[in-house]
Amino acid sequence: MDIVDLEERSMREIAGLYRKFSFDVQIVPPVLNSFLDQDSRVRYYACEALYNIAKVVRGDFIIYFNKIFDALCKLSADSDANVQSAAHLLDRLVKDIVTESDQFSIEEFIPLLRERMNVLNPYVRQFLVGWITVLDSVPDIDMLGFLPDFLDGLFNMLSDSSHEIRQQADAALSEFLQEIKNSPNVDYGRMAEILVRRAGSTDEFTRLTSITWINEFVKLGGEQLVPYYADILGAILPCISDEEEKIRVVARETNEELRAIKADPTEGFDIGAILSIAKRELNSEHEATRTEALHWFFTLLDQYRAEFLAYLNDIFDPLLNALSDPSDVVVLLVLEVHARIAEESHHFHHLVSYLICTFHNNHFLLEKRGALIVRRLCVLLGAEKVYREFSTILESEVDLDFASVMVQALNLILLTSTELGELRSLLKKSLVDSCGKDLFQSLYASWRHSPMATISLCLLAQAYSHASCVIQSLGEEDINVKFLVQLDKLIRLLETPVFAYLRLQLLEPGKHTWLLKTLYGLLMLLPQQSAAFKILRTRLKTVPFSENIKRTSSANPYSQILQVTEDGNRNQDTQNYSAINFPSLLQQFEHMQLQHRNHLKDQLQSRKSASALTLSQEIQRYEAAHSSSLSEINRPPSRTSKGIL
Repeated sequence: MDIVDLEERSMREIAGLYRKFSFDVQIVPPVLNSFLDQDSRVRYYACEALYNIAKVVRGDFIIYFNKIFDALCKLSADSDANVQSAAHLLDRLVKDIVTESDQFSIEEFIPLLRERMNVLNPYVRQFLVGWITVLDSVPDIDMLGFLPDFLDGLFNMLSDSSHEIRQQADAALSEFLQEIKNSPNVDYGRMAEILVRRAGSTDEFTRLTSITWINEFVKLGGEQLVPYYADILGAILPCISDEEEKIRVVARETNEELRAIKADPTEGFDIGAILSIAKRELNSEHEATRTEALHWFFTLLDQYRAEFLAYLNDIFDPLLNALSDPSDVVVLLVLEVHARIAEESHHFHHLVSYLICTFHNNHFLLEKRGALIVRRLCVLLGAEKVYREFSTILESEVDLDFASVMVQALNLILLTSTELGELRSLLKKSLVDSCGKDLFQSLYASWRHSPMATISLCLLAQAYSHASCVIQSLGEEDINVKFLVQLDKLIRLLETPVFAYLRLQLLEPGKHTWLLKTLYGLLMLLPQQSAAFKILRTRLKTVPFSENIKRTSSANPYSQILQVTEDGNRNQDTQNYSAINFPSLLQQFEHMQLQHRNHLKDQLQSRKSASALTLSQEIQRYEAAHSSSLSEINRPPSRTSKGIL
């Protein structure tokens, strides 16, 4: 009898003993315990013995599968190469037995697999991925149904330092994703939670794989994913600005897919949660992410306006803060969101009030972005509506300094922006059109905070006689450095196309006497050495004075209207010009300027008082610090002291 026959005979005898005594003396457990022996030879022979047992008994071996799997999992990372080799042979045999057995319980095995998936040892990871792949290939074993239990572990392996492990994990995930596409019953919800976490991984390959899975889930999941939309959006938006182009492309595609889905809030669609995510991403350091977050505000406003407005108190301040964004693209989108919110009148008033408050607290924003914000709002909501609302609120502004600055900013925008061309055209008709008159009076109510803004408004409305009266009403306190700076700007603006009509009117000085008087009044206020003085004087030198200029003879400019009206239409101008109560407007202007003068005096007095108080405190501190020295100096000499002082 040769060696092979003896080996087969021994195996049959062992198998016979196993069949006879396995449930009584339990042959397998002692062998399994030997896997823990410190001697590598014992572990090796234990693998060999278990291999022989399994090869003979085959299916009866399954009842010990979980214990055997646990033992093999540990042996796969054994320090002895021979033990590892023996364990690999045993592992392949056990896989063969399991794939052909009808007694294997996947339900009992999954908890053990889930427990082992977080092990970091590369040999164990290879062992686990191998088993997942084998079991998934068995038609009668539904590994896809248990995928949420070990999906996170597979994603964890994508960032392993071993290229081979990453490839194996990626291959397994790709196979599962293909099965998901072909399966009608998939638990998207539990897996979505895992994918959302992995989308924020520091590992680039893990992010790409997770965002790819999310993309497929959004396409396939449908209503199952409704409760997870906010979480998914929270994973997508940061990836839109990822450094890796592939991730950015997939993230943008997923974002568009998600935004195109129309879900019913009554079916678990949490608008508040999505708004919270979009609000959070407004603070992202990446412009692309902030932009897409704002697009979500658009989407929710369009599809769920009533529900959106219910959360307005939570998002209004962050949206206003976004107006300070360094990106003009973001600022313009924010304004569009605000404009859509402001379709209702009370929301519109709220918006303008908050804007004024924001400009009041952030002068830098007013200086750098004020023009952009106001111009865009005028385009979106209507220039007349916006300017009337600004004027109404600023009319009662308590902070006079800010009111003056704000009015000057609005006036400059009015005189220079192409978007406000129609508003300027309406103001030019103030003396002949009721709508123009109403607009003029509405703006005048707040423009009187600034003398130069008032004069500019009068020039735009062609109310030249009132402009002249405003100039003559100015006192020496009003003509300060700030006033002269504003006057310099106005003189330069007179040379722009906006005031081309005014310059052409100078060709007929007889019809526009008050215009000449106004311009000469401005000229007299300018320092002679200034560039603005030279510009205006040069312009006035070109006026043809050859014809007889008609003048009023009364000291009161309102006692009679010019015989030749300012727009060349005497009857119409006289009627509408009289309809505006300019004497009353002049009184209002003078009253407002008086308030500004008193406010300036109070400020100066406060500064003097503060300076005096500071000086007094400094003296007191000095005296306190040197009191001991002074007392020594001023102390009389002691009677007992001898010598000459």
